[in-house]
Amino acid sequence: MKYAFVSFSCPHADLSAIIAMAGEYGYAGIEIRSGAKHGHGIELGLAPEAVASIRAKLSSSSVDLHCLSVSCHYSNPDTLETNMEESKAYIRLAGELGAPLLRVFCGIIPKGLDRLAAREQIGKALSELAPLAEAAGVTLAVETHDDWSDPEEMAAIMKIADHPAVGVVWDIMHTLRTGNTAMDEAYRILKPWLCHVHFHDGLLDRDKLTFLPVGEGEIDHRSVVSILMEEGYEGFLSGEWLDWEAPDIHLPREIATMRRYEEAGC
Repeated sequence: MKYAFVSFSCPHADLSAIIAMAGEYGYAGIEIRSGAKHGHGIELGLAPEAVASIRAKLSSSSVDLHCLSVSCHYSNPDTLETNMEESKAYIRLAGELGAPLLRVFCGIIPKGLDRLAAREQIGKALSELAPLAEAAGVTLAVETHDDWSDPEEMAAIMKIADHPAVGVVWDIMHTLRTGNTAMDEAYRILKPWLCHVHFHDGLLDRDKLTFLPVGEGEIDHRSVVSILMEEGYEGFLSGEWLDWEAPDIHLPREIATMRRYEEAGC
């Protein structure tokens, strides 16, 4: 299995430090969160020489920039145009950097808009962006998040978008905590579009997000590892931890636990 982590683990670190941490702790990839004022400097508006420098740093390491992660979303008619234009800019950036995935959201359904209308709007927005993404060598990776954590709802979005350059990020906490769907069922539903996985352990309390070390929370990571191994999943599992412990504490510990599950055959 291939592991990555999101730059939320080390928001103040520069890109060289992030790459070094990934290499030291055994992560094959990194997921860079752009637009959150992290220290890596990968943001819109990079000059060509800056892009070249970033690519050179990555190519001289054993670490892939597997995913550029952004907050673009498409559920609100009032902000749709702005988010579409920003998405196009991020698609171009991801393509320039050689990142195969661009993580986006569906978004929260605004008051006054029913779910069916929101679903149609999101699906059409993704289908409009998909050819640009495909031309850039990028897949739009839509996360099970917000009002779209139910795998069936995400599947409905995918069927409207209906393009090979649009896939799903399965956040295993969200589909259980707010999507109310067991792991095996969530995987079964999302499998046709699955291109990326977010993992993290914690409590299932909907009112407060609490992270815990893998194996100490309420998320059954053993079953996730078992499912993905049995199904021959070839993508990344990316650890996503926001405002949690220092990276030198949780990054080596979490990948070690996941590796033990692999070795045990779950």
